[in-house]
Amino acid sequence: MSKIIKQFENKYSANFYVVATPIGNMGDITFRAIETLKEVDLILCEDTRETKKILQKYNINKPTMSYHTHSKLSKIDKIFKLLREGKNIALVSDAG
Repeated sequence: MSKIIKQFENKYSANFYVVATPIGNMGDITFRAIETLKEVDLILCEDTRETKKILQKYNINKPTMSYHTHSKLSKIDKIFKLLREGKNIALVSDAG
């Protein structure tokens, strides 16, 4: 697996971030999480409705797309296509 990731890193310059969100209190989000969400091109969410609450609170206007365990392979293909195009993407959890 690491060989595939290395090849991807050598060929493309996009970043993929995993960002944890607060459990219970939106005020517990880290400055780094907010900064990352403000800088990426797309935010992948388990539940876009929940993530949008956080994005609105911190005035983050970035496109979102749902992504969870039941997402189809075609969505994964789209995500990899965006990364190959150089788009920076963050994957956020619903809580934690």
